[in-house]
Amino acid sequence: MDTPAIRTEDLTRTYRKGRKGWLRRAPAESEFVALGGVSLEVRPGELFGLLGPNGAGKTTLIKILTTLLSPSGGRAWVDGHDVVEDPYAIRPRINVVSGGESSGYGILTVRENLWLFSRIYGVSNADWKTRADKMLDVVGLNEKANSRVSHLSTGQRQKMNFCRGFLTDPKILFLDEPTLGLDVTAARAIRGFIREWMAERPERTLLLTTHYMAEADELCDRLAIIDRGKVLACDTPANLKRRVQEYPMFALSLTPGQKLDLRGTPGVHNVTNTETPTTVEVKVALKDESAIGAVVQAVVASGAKILNLTKVEPTLEDVFLELVGRRLTEPSVAV
Repeated sequence: MDTPAIRTEDLTRTYRKGRKGWLRRAPAESEFVALGGVSLEVRPGELFGLLGPNGAGKTTLIKILTTLLSPSGGRAWVDGHDVVEDPYAIRPRINVVSGGESSGYGILTVRENLWLFSRIYGVSNADWKTRADKMLDVVGLNEKANSRVSHLSTGQRQKMNFCRGFLTDPKILFLDEPTLGLDVTAARAIRGFIREWMAERPERTLLLTTHYMAEADELCDRLAIIDRGKVLACDTPANLKRRVQEYPMFALSLTPGQKLDLRGTPGVHNVTNTETPTTVEVKVALKDESAIGAVVQAVVASGAKILNLTKVEPTLEDVFLELVGRRLTEPSVAV
């Protein structure tokens, strides 16, 4: 059996409020729990997502896995190496991109920053230039390649950070809100590149945290919903969405003026009708998806015309609302 790319076992991280801010160890009465016993396993070659609101513990988990923070309790392994006992074996295998971070040296140009980071990781001169040119093209930053980082906008700096993450060709990559602050076109290009990068080599693993429901749904093989330091659910996006909709649901728009009662139709579990001045909107939950045929026949037999028929799919937002009890506040830039 393959060694998990990432594994955590009852991982905790706690702080306490002191006169100088949050401290690592504390009595329970002044304790803040950032992670409260997180157990996860990410398979090699998997694009795994962490979905949760601000303060859920996502970034704290990323920092522990990338050896930037020590856990208060539990254990974590990256590529089979313990994050506490063997951090120096982990660091050459990974890279991390955090949305909104201000990494990079402002006095240096974009290209000089990328060269510097590549040299720190031991990337050869030939490889770093090829990779840098490719990544600058992916994010549309070619025209700014020779501009000082201090002269870049926030979005342009984020594009440079994204380039830096892939420049070292890591075995395991951590993307913490990678499209935060980017425009729609740039975010779409980045998602496309992520899919291509994962497909090139089956051993590559990527852990993504995001606020964007659509981004998580589009990219992730599996994802975990995390809130207040605890994992509430972990599965594929499709399986998570099935949790909130036990019965297949269809929406029909019908011409008005006809009496229609679908409650006795074979295979119908529940039905709601809403009349508007121009249509009758019907939502019908079925015991089995094949029962939609009987519903259509009943509508036609009543004399009504079907103007529109669609299957209503649950969303990750629906899953989040059920598990967390509140909406996920998303950033203002759409993706």
